Amino acid sequence: TLCVCVCVCVCVLVALGRGMANSGSARRSFQEEMKYVEQVTDTEWRIKKGFVANMKVPGKFYLNHRLKDLMFEELEQYTNTGGVGGFLPSMKQIANVAAMPGIVGASIGLPDVHSGYGFAIGNTAAFDMSDPTAVVSPGGVGFDINCGVRLLRTNLSEEDLKDIKEDLTQSLFDHIPVGVGSKGIIPTNMSDLEEVLELGMDWSVREGYSWAEDKEHAEEFGRMLNADPSKVSSRAKKRGLPQLGTLGAGNHYAEIQIVDEIFDKCAASTMGVDHVGQVVVMIHSGSRGLGHQVASDALLQMESAMDRDRIHVNDKQLACARITSQEGQDYLAAMAAAANYAWVNRSSMTFLCRQAFAKAFQSTPDDLDMHLIYDVSHNIAKVEEHMVDGKPKTLLVHRKGSTRAFGPHHPLIPVDYQFCGQPVLVGGSMGTCSYVLTGTDKGMRDTFGSTCHGAGRAQSRNKSRRKLNYEDVLESLQRKGISIRVASPKLVTEEAPDSYKDVTEVVDTCHEAGISNKCLKLRPVAVIKG
Repeated sequence: TLCVCVCVCVCVLVALGRGMANSGSARRSFQEEMKYVEQVTDTEWRIKKGFVANMKVPGKFYLNHRLKDLMFEELEQYTNTGGVGGFLPSMKQIANVAAMPGIVGASIGLPDVHSGYGFAIGNTAAFDMSDPTAVVSPGGVGFDINCGVRLLRTNLSEEDLKDIKEDLTQSLFDHIPVGVGSKGIIPTNMSDLEEVLELGMDWSVREGYSWAEDKEHAEEFGRMLNADPSKVSSRAKKRGLPQLGTLGAGNHYAEIQIVDEIFDKCAASTMGVDHVGQVVVMIHSGSRGLGHQVASDALLQMESAMDRDRIHVNDKQLACARITSQEGQDYLAAMAAAANYAWVNRSSMTFLCRQAFAKAFQSTPDDLDMHLIYDVSHNIAKVEEHMVDGKPKTLLVHRKGSTRAFGPHHPLIPVDYQFCGQPVLVGGSMGTCSYVLTGTDKGMRDTFGSTCHGAGRAQSRNKSRRKLNYEDVLESLQRKGISIRVASPKLVTEEAPDSYKDVTEVVDTCHEAGISNKCLKLRPVAVIKG
């Protein structure tokens, strides 16, 4: 019954949110809308105040000339149809975030930006912790809390996979539970789960499922200290308990990849990558049903908080609460617990991945040099120090579908990456390349140390299923020499490359804008999906 109620409430929020998206402003033509949008550089665009009602700061987004058509066509279609029957275009969502209480600097869209729930996916926004009106919004984090990517290196070369690739792919698929409803094989009970929510990767290290040095190469060292398991509902815990150590479905995957290009030899060497052809493994997953339930629970609680505190937003999907309120603090504590769960989830799959490689090569993970290069988060809100108008500020930075990308010498990145900047892992769409970037000082100034997280969807999952044939997608992967194991073959159409933007264009835009630097290009040779 509770599940039905949550679903109904979320649906109501969607309907109300779409209806209120442009409240307070008359309907304008596309040409009139474009008067509020200006190009600043070859890659940066600005959304001026007035584009939507109540903007407190400007919006900005990053696109090169090959990506911009998709975003502007989305806005034009929205204005020409009167906004009926579709989601808000991402440009409107970026601007609506710029109207939220306590926001500073700008509402920022990265090159992979696309329409999401409340915030656009690929949207970064920071809120001043010293401003009593500043808010936290679950829509600025997303339903898959701490969805993220980790990258493992090996001392293997592509030649080593020649006669074993299919067996290794099957071994990975056999070891890692995948798909909707999949259940973890690492034994855990409710008492273990409580500790997972509080301790994050410290639990994994203690239980022997993670190497001690893995923590040094994980964002936040794999644990948010403000986590409070008591703020996570019993329903969320029940959903999360059987799913710990599972890949899930959607755009989550485990991939065996080959280093295809090295752009920055010094940074690559620091990461333990010394030659083209080296084998690495990328794992992309999050907090599964537990994180989704934490977000759903918070959205319901924040509706009443908004009425009580007279918080006004342009879109009901931007439901929020004052950071200092009980609802705001409860959400941040529950979100941190879900983030800890996600780190343990990826750590557990790393353990299983190491076991699969060791079995296939009749070796040990240590002898195969299967060390963690880095683990980054995509959907999270964190308290950070940044410069705003030349002054240091303590901010709550929301990154939804964007990646933290701290520059060189930042105290929160590992010692060995101090000179090159934080590694940034950018996953491609299924069957296309992925990238490793590094953070920059310019990114610290311009985007609160944030950059892209992936390719970014170019069309909805429903549209992908209607337009694409799963047999054609699988055949295309086979022609490229990519082994695939998937729990539900028909769902691969949702994740086909045609459903996404070109990840190379996305990464090149970030590089050209100077908000992150290209380091490695990775080519997939085997894909595990739910």
